[in-house]
Amino acid sequence: MKKAYKCFYGICLLGCLTACSDWDEHYGTAGTTDAAEGTVSLWQQIKANPDLSDFAQVLEETKIFRQHRKTPVSYADLLDGGQSFTVVAPVNGTFDKDALLEMVQTAQGDSVVEKSFVQNHLSRSLSSVTKEDKRVLLLNMKYAEYADGMIEGVTITSPNQRARNGVLHVAASQIPYERNLYETLRDDELLSGIGAALHRYDEDYFDADNSISSGIVEGVPVYVDSVIIERNRMLDRLGYINREDSLYWVVAPTKDAWQQVWEETSQYFVYDESVLKRDSLQHHWTTAALMQDAIFNMHIQEDITDSIVSVPYVRSVPQPGKPVYHVFYNPLEEGGVLYGGEPIQCSNGVVYKTDTWPYAPEQTFFRQMWCETENFSNIIEEKMCTYNTRWLAADSISSGAYLQILPEKATSNWELTFRIPNTLSACYDIYAVVLPRTITHTDETFKPCKFKATINYVDEKGDKQSFNCGNTQFKADPARIDTVLLAEAFHFPACNYDQTGSKVSVKLQCSILPREQANYSREMYLDCIYLRPRKMNNE
Repeated sequence: MKKAYKCFYGICLLGCLTACSDWDEHYGTAGTTDAAEGTVSLWQQIKANPDLSDFAQVLEETKIFRQHRKTPVSYADLLDGGQSFTVVAPVNGTFDKDALLEMVQTAQGDSVVEKSFVQNHLSRSLSSVTKEDKRVLLLNMKYAEYADGMIEGVTITSPNQRARNGVLHVAASQIPYERNLYETLRDDELLSGIGAALHRYDEDYFDADNSISSGIVEGVPVYVDSVIIERNRMLDRLGYINREDSLYWVVAPTKDAWQQVWEETSQYFVYDESVLKRDSLQHHWTTAALMQDAIFNMHIQEDITDSIVSVPYVRSVPQPGKPVYHVFYNPLEEGGVLYGGEPIQCSNGVVYKTDTWPYAPEQTFFRQMWCETENFSNIIEEKMCTYNTRWLAADSISSGAYLQILPEKATSNWELTFRIPNTLSACYDIYAVVLPRTITHTDETFKPCKFKATINYVDEKGDKQSFNCGNTQFKADPARIDTVLLAEAFHFPACNYDQTGSKVSVKLQCSILPREQANYSREMYLDCIYLRPRKMNNE
């Protein structure tokens, strides 16, 4: 069985070898004569050295994990096989051998020892100790720095011992294991709230392109070796804080602070009962809403003393009247998002641990919203009207365009219904922004347009509801930009975020009686429907 597994792993990992050009020049002849000639394996070298007996015992007892399962193959078997490695072996008495041997007795403990200790001393690239500094990738995907005869600050006491399948360096002590950002969030008990929320989205992804196929049986592909990639669906869109080749800063609240802010935020993502997996959606978007502005890619920052931008930030020309999100000014000063946080250095960045959540909902996920009415895809129903998109570059016009609405007949009271996507289960002030006709004509006397408004939505059970905006007749001022308040602190009982269909919409209906035609106009220049967030207490 062990021979079969060794053969199996040899096939799976074939091609991973990256040879160094300085092999012959720098690999010395320390050790036995056989070792100098490179005729014995790395395992035989380690086994023959009495100063490495503790390390050898751990290698014998630590089994290789594959697809989250413990295999019968030990790391002693692996280093005795045909694959090539660089091994940095710590001498006896410099690590807690007994603790490691106790841990490997369980599958979970073996997995921890494998990644944090054994793989932390192995590399597939052949790396000699030279005068030149270098950076190598370890078997656990961590990076280690060689410099001044040391690796990660650990002195190499006997370098460049050549074996037939690699090179051995004897070290004065073990290489310290430095957790990355995601490992810190997941493993630190004080940060376990945020860590557990993210860990929920860990998954294994089958990589068909790199898996080895043996053909198709009854129309189904069969693989002799399935390559499984571990990934986190949440971090794939928020920031690769689980990758060693990244550099991020993360704001992370302690367990109690996370629980409090998560419960508060989850109230904005309450889906109606007709939505499939509503609880899972609530958890997903609550976590995403909190984390999207808590992660900062440090490769894109300019001057963090002035401002810092979170991962979703897209550099663009600011639109007048619209706030810029994902930018946080003076982050290190009092009141800033990083102020007072305890920095924890990780292998791929810094965690700023804090007892308080430094963001307000209106800064991050609970945003002002604009439905651009000139975008015809936002129109879901029309009656007795014609309409056109008209472009006009002006600071006071949202997105530089508006919708010209004309009655089908001179006496037609038109109706237009606009979809409003991505509303939260929260309160909004809802406005219609109407432009004056003076933007195109200045030599006429204009009449106001009189109209009604209806807000369509669904309740907690998913039943359709309508709010008639208090039966109010609205009159848009024809001489100025008129931001008409349709509903104040209107509460949507169910979240519509990332939902298809038209669960939330606003209908505008021209409301002019025949006897009023002399006083009003049925033509309207509609800029947008605007939603302004209101705090849960309606302040």
